Amino acid sequence: MATVLRAWSYQYQWLYDSISRIAALSVGGERRFRQLPLQGLTIHSGTKVLDLCCGSGQATQFLVELSEHVTGLDISPLSLERARRNVPQANYVEGLAEQMPFPDAQFDIVHTSAALHEMTPEVLQQIIQEVYRVLKPGGVFTLVDLHKPTNVLFWPGLAVFMWLFETQTAWQLLETDLVKGLEEVGFKVCDRSLYAGGSLQVIQVTKG
Repeated sequence: MATVLRAWSYQYQWLYDSISRIAALSVGGERRFRQLPLQGLTIHSGTKVLDLCCGSGQATQFLVELSEHVTGLDISPLSLERARRNVPQANYVEGLAEQMPFPDAQFDIVHTSAALHEMTPEVLQQIIQEVYRVLKPGGVFTLVDLHKPTNVLFWPGLAVFMWLFETQTAWQLLETDLVKGLEEVGFKVCDRSLYAGGSLQVIQVTKG
């Protein structure tokens, strides 16, 4: 699965950004999409936020509007180079999401946007455990990612998008109960909402 467009989208940031903006139209545009996982959260200038799998800083640029202590983590040196250029207000660290180079209880909020569908089920479970570790007690993990549509009218568009740009791990996420996986690690679910005909899920959980 996936076509050459997937490789091009990672090679050329303008293409990736264009695809993201088009996909975000289903929820009212990119700013609205980036704000979905932040709804209801109390974030101030001193809040320590981790943007997990930050890529080129697409979501980081919105997080730095709320906090002066934003850290972006990504495994790609190219993405981090772009992020530093695009959003210099944040700090950036190169590392694996499943083996984060941070001490325990480091962050008030861990955020990730459309990244978990890139992970195998095994790595996904490791990431959830790592997020739990680096969050402070009472800290929040908030995410937005793909979900199996509840409205059949959204299936064709999602299927075409996934055929063009995604791999098997994205299809696996559609069959994954993320809430159950989060609860098994020890998280308490605060909110779970579906958007775009159920093809997007936003989950907020707290560390007990």
